Amino acid sequence: MEELTSVHNQHVKNWKKLQTKKYRKQSGEYLLDGWHLVNEALKAGNQINQLIGTEDQLAAHPDLQEQAGATYVVTEEIMKHITDTVTPQGIAAVVDLPDAHRVPEKITGAWLFLDRVQDPGNVGTMVRTADAAGFTGVVVSNRSADIFGPKVVRSMQGSQFHLQLLEGDLKKWIADFKKVGAPVYGTQLNPAAKNFRTVKPGSTFDLIMGNEGQGMDQRLLAQTTANLYIPMRGEAESLNVAVSAGILMFQLNQQLG
Repeated sequence: MEELTSVHNQHVKNWKKLQTKKYRKQSGEYLLDGWHLVNEALKAGNQINQLIGTEDQLAAHPDLQEQAGATYVVTEEIMKHITDTVTPQGIAAVVDLPDAHRVPEKITGAWLFLDRVQDPGNVGTMVRTADAAGFTGVVVSNRSADIFGPKVVRSMQGSQFHLQLLEGDLKKWIADFKKVGAPVYGTQLNPAAKNFRTVKPGSTFDLIMGNEGQGMDQRLLAQTTANLYIPMRGEAESLNVAVSAGILMFQLNQQLG
């Protein structure tokens, strides 16, 4: 166990740099902030490369140190410096960054695709909702919020450990789904779109949610099996994309029973 007291220490500088996508990619690691995320990582069988905590928090959980490659005792100032939260819980961990560009050997199950969804809170909420709705995976386009950025990780609340979380070219992914006969559903506020309640996709399908302000890319809409809308009884013009995704995911993945 090593004790650190300065924000200018090289370890601390590296942890701070994990807030950037460039350094996460360079190092192959990302930071988990808080007890819930650290515990979710361990429950999922992930290796804790570095455990970082204040003296009182580490003393309260000595068993965690046995599961970490290295442990560092830090000040509250350092925790605030590296975690990007106003009131950090006093515990953090560095874990391996998954290969977000891997391709499943077989396309099966319910999947969510995110087309240029740029708000980190929306991305994280939709990943967490996909987890709750029993989805197999989420694929995020490269113009969406970074799926392992601090705000997205905080919003996912550990759901990245429960499903496949990937990045890629959605045009290619759509083509792969259609190649195996799996329906692909877009989302569109358009009279030609289908009421989501009329669709029965089966166990393998894909749902695409689009950008908060612009919706789905027209080129993707042209590739889909069908495009869906949610009828609204009130006067609101639209729903938040994460709210819409939640309604659609639970409706479409009906094998939940």
